[in-house]
Amino acid sequence: MSLALSLFVTGTDTEIGKTLVSAALLRGFAREGLRAAAMKPIAAGAALVDGVLHNEDADQLDAASSVLLPPDIRTPFMLKEPAAPHIAAAHENVTLDMAPILDAHNAAREMADIVVVEGVGGFRVPLTDTLDTADLAEALNLPVVLVVGMRLGCISHALLTAEAIAARGLPIAGWVANRVDPAMLFADENIAALRERLDRQYGAPLLGIVPHLNPASPDVAATHLDTARLLQTLRGARG
Repeated sequence: MSLALSLFVTGTDTEIGKTLVSAALLRGFAREGLRAAAMKPIAAGAALVDGVLHNEDADQLDAASSVLLPPDIRTPFMLKEPAAPHIAAAHENVTLDMAPILDAHNAAREMADIVVVEGVGGFRVPLTDTLDTADLAEALNLPVVLVVGMRLGCISHALLTAEAIAARGLPIAGWVANRVDPAMLFADENIAALRERLDRQYGAPLLGIVPHLNPASPDVAATHLDTARLLQTLRGARG
């Protein structure tokens, strides 16, 4: 049996909707009849609930998955402090090592048809003194979905992130415009500018525009994403 499809979800910043989009992709993949599982390899900001550490983002991904992974596979590194991973890890005397994450990812791909791996923060968030999230994405060697939080400054943030992804030799399977700021001026014009540039420079199609949702709903967000097109891209990348 071949290993599951897998992709890496990153964003232009923190708090721009990576978890919402990741959860929406999981719901969309499940609707396509796939056993969809989620990984949040590094989660910073966890609290004890009935003696077990829980992270809000990881819990949201579990709720959207059709296949639940064991917690130590879904999140090999669960950190208590709600801070940048390298700071939280140092505070808790934890070394963020790639090997457990790669092992967990290999195990996850044997348990599902598709695995959505959500990064932490933006694409270049430090993990150690020498490693960052880009190193993790490169080590996993997965196609990337870029979530762009639509707000002032997003064009530069998105293009810089896309450039950094491409510099690691990783394909951008597509990008999602997430309307985090409902009052953003000229949002459509910003999306059009990014759509042209990301497609022309990186071959990255727009997978969908997620409207501002209050409350956030992965099921609603999933209806705004072209999951079928993304699946076709992922299957083509695997060859």
